[in-house]
Amino acid sequence: MARVLKVAAAAAAAAAAGAVGLFSRLQTPVSKVRTFSTSQSSLQVAGPVWNLGRLNHIAVAVPDLEKAKAFYKNILGAQISEVVPLPEHGVSVVFVNLGNTKMELLHPLGNDSPIAGFLQKNKAGGMHHICIEVDDINAAVMDLKEKNIRSLSEETKIGAHGKPVIFLHPKDCGGILVELEQA
Repeated sequence: MARVLKVAAAAAAAAAAGAVGLFSRLQTPVSKVRTFSTSQSSLQVAGPVWNLGRLNHIAVAVPDLEKAKAFYKNILGAQISEVVPLPEHGVSVVFVNLGNTKMELLHPLGNDSPIAGFLQKNKAGGMHHICIEVDDINAAVMDLKEKNIRSLSEETKIGAHGKPVIFLHPKDCGGILVELEQA
C-alpha cells in the first residue's frame, strides 16, 4: 500500500510539474487512491449475475473411437467410460476421467454430425471445444447476448452430462469453441 501511495504521489508531482511522457495526456489530478481487496466484504462491485466455474472438460474429436479409447486406457492408464451414443447431438462419447477434469472423446454418429465435418477438415482429429461450468446458464446466455457474443443455437440444449449447455461462437471467443454448462 505504501508503494502505491508513493507511485501515485510521484505521478501527481510529475503531472503538476508539467512532465511529458506516457501519461502526459492525463490532466485530471487524482484526489485519492482507492484499493481493492477481496477481504473487504463491505466493498461491492457491480458485475454479472452469473459466474464462471471450473473447467468441466476438454472435448477431442477422434476419427477412431476404439483406438483413442485404448490409448487413454491401456497406454496412459486413465479411467474411461463405455461408449455413450448421443443421437440428439450426432456423436458418440467416451469420457476420460483425469481427476481434476475430464476429456470427452467425440466420434460422429452419421455423416451429418458436426464432428464429421470437423474430422473432414482435421483428418487426425484434434481439440474440438472446451466446456466451462456456470452457476446460472440462463443469466449467462442473456448477458452474453447483450454483449454481442454469438451462440451456435438460440437456446440451451441438454448436454452429455444431462445438464443445459450452450456453445459460443469461436469467432467471438478467440478462435475457441466454448461450451457453457450449468453447474
